[in-house]
Amino acid sequence: MVNWVVSLAGPRRISLEPSPTDPLGPGQVRVRTCYSGISAGTELTLYRGSNPRLSKDWDDATRMFVPRQTPVPYPLVGFGYEEVGEIVEVAPDVPDRHRGQTVWGIWGHRAEAVVPAGAVNPLPPGLDPLAAVFARPGAIALTAVLAGDLHLGDWVGVFGQGVIGLLATRLAALSGARVVAVDRLTADSTWPAGTAPGSSWTPASTPPPPCCAGPPAASARTSAWSCPAPTRRCTRRSGPPPTPGASWPPASTRARPTGSASARSSTTTGSNWWRPRSPGPPRHPAWRRWTGARIAHTFMELVAEGSVDPLPLVSHVVDASAVADALALLDRGDGDVLQVVLRFP
Repeated sequence: MVNWVVSLAGPRRISLEPSPTDPLGPGQVRVRTCYSGISAGTELTLYRGSNPRLSKDWDDATRMFVPRQTPVPYPLVGFGYEEVGEIVEVAPDVPDRHRGQTVWGIWGHRAEAVVPAGAVNPLPPGLDPLAAVFARPGAIALTAVLAGDLHLGDWVGVFGQGVIGLLATRLAALSGARVVAVDRLTADSTWPAGTAPGSSWTPASTPPPPCCAGPPAASARTSAWSCPAPTRRCTRRSGPPPTPGASWPPASTRARPTGSASARSSTTTGSNWWRPRSPGPPRHPAWRRWTGARIAHTFMELVAEGSVDPLPLVSHVVDASAVADALALLDRGDGDVLQVVLRFP
């Protein structure tokens, strides 16, 4: 049989290509993809050829990108990390997964995948499968909110209102914070705690206390700036350090490369979905209790209980065969584009 996989042959050269199917091994399941979300940060930088990992390697010792010693491994096949699908085959030694089960996880933009049974997670009963494409973006947003160490009554600024920024704004409000959301088109606005993502914005009804030169905490998000400087300028001195870089910005030639020496600062921390990023040990002992899996599951529990509704953030659902059109849509940066999702037949 033929499996269809998204392949990037070079900058802006993307297509859906045939690929052999993988055999099923012990402890594995075969998943047929229903939906696969496209990241407007990481994947857009790959599409444009501007992602640092195309020309550099990450050095764990220095926590910086260093010049790459080998050529770019084109074609990049099956990248992606926002998948939901149906189990169609189960290895005999897997007791807790079954055919017909809808699951979410990471297996890339491909029509089907063979993965370890423990790498896929059952969809909560009654939940729209489309909501599961937000499991990892939601985990990234939740990680940033946790890293911000928010408390009831805190003021927090969320810079950039793309998908992750909108989710972070909602999660910050759920944490009890008073949120100031800032974007190129939206400034000094709050997202009321009971408001669903993607709905209308309202002006901030209560300004920060006079003692504040800005919100005590700040987070940088995709779509407004790809440099943490605005968060530093808008955060008051007595507040905690801002948390820039919770997601890949969608490439700006004016921005300092993320992870470069010039962009590093001992007064900032960053985060991604698996853990907070910082020059030293985690700032909060509670981080020892938070694994990447727990963060993703916590976000999906919030979705299942109705505390977060990410479905209004889906702006386009495109057939996987039109993946080139989907990436071009994101590349143009039209104002009505938020979450673009590939639909596999």
